[in-house]
Amino acid sequence: MAAEPLGNEDLALLDRLATRVAELRMETPAILAIESARPLSLVASQAMVFFEPFVQALFRLEDYRRYAALVERREALDALVERIEGAVDRRDSARRSAASGERR
Repeated sequence: MAAEPLGNEDLALLDRLATRVAELRMETPAILAIESARPLSLVASQAMVFFEPFVQALFRLEDYRRYAALVERREALDALVERIEGAVDRRDSARRSAASGERR
């Protein structure tokens, strides 16, 4: 049975997460964690459900639940890695543009 494609809301959530990871300059550990945990994505998703009461103080609950469901899906993990890399590229491009503007 084929999984349904990622919806616009799911992609928007992944974009927000990727942008935040890039802002914090945590792209390398984030991608490493995603890639190394990929075989355990179902277990990770269930662990996220278990720890939900503890993270309610840190995250919006709707986003957290949606992300916990997305972690089970390999295509969502691929999309998240791509979005993190894109956010890093945009961050670095903006920094280079700002630096070249200051030199003028």
